[in-house]
Amino acid sequence: MRHLTLPPVPPVLVVVAHGSRDPRHAATVHRLVARVRGLAPGLRAEAAFLDFDTETVPSLLERLYAEGVRDVVALPLLLTRAFHAKADLPAVLRESASRLPLLRVRPAGVLGPSPLLVAALERRLGEAGADLTQRGSTGVVLASAGSSDPEAIAVIADIAREWRRTGWCAVRPAFASACGPGRPRTEDAVAALRAEGVRGVVVAPYVLAPGRLPDRIAAGAAGADVLAPVLGAAPEVARLVLRRYRETGAGSRPAAA
Repeated sequence: MRHLTLPPVPPVLVVVAHGSRDPRHAATVHRLVARVRGLAPGLRAEAAFLDFDTETVPSLLERLYAEGVRDVVALPLLLTRAFHAKADLPAVLRESASRLPLLRVRPAGVLGPSPLLVAALERRLGEAGADLTQRGSTGVVLASAGSSDPEAIAVIADIAREWRRTGWCAVRPAFASACGPGRPRTEDAVAALRAEGVRGVVVAPYVLAPGRLPDRIAAGAAGADVLAPVLGAAPEVARLVLRRYRETGAGSRPAAA
């Protein structure tokens, strides 16, 4: 009699977002997770939040554990390795591991930097009406949420320099918080490009979901010609989530659960 060998069930993907009091934030994260599921049938993907929202990381891990899940990949839905990636999430995962000793949690890397994110930024600019064929006369303000972490600030500056090489007249970083010397606000970067005589100015928010800081970016973009929407559930972001998941060794071909 032949015995059937079932394919291994892949680790559950837990996408961890920061969280916000703004309901648009959680709705956007859930749309992104749904798009990830659509790209990888058979992969179970769930969303959890570090703050504000009801489905916190500990509560989700406890629920999965009660269902018999013993292998999880925790992926921070963050664009840089700032405080939340370096301290908040590791502390939450350590605390959960101490209470759920049989649960294996593999940490995935943050999303950025990645060429896929730059592709998503350009997608959003095009969707907002920017003429991507006129990049030689157009300046971009790369507007991030901001951070007090120098490493995160340096990453944004590096992305701006690399993106500039694709033909844009200029790409200037800007920040919605933790501003100071060398860290201009969105409105300051827009004004600087105007003062330099740049013909067209567009603002590309380097943020994943709506909330207080993205709203601040939008307010600062009032003097620009085009304001792109947040990255949200862009196809490139969903593909990048899967890439980071697979980089943990979770497998490139998730089997049907």
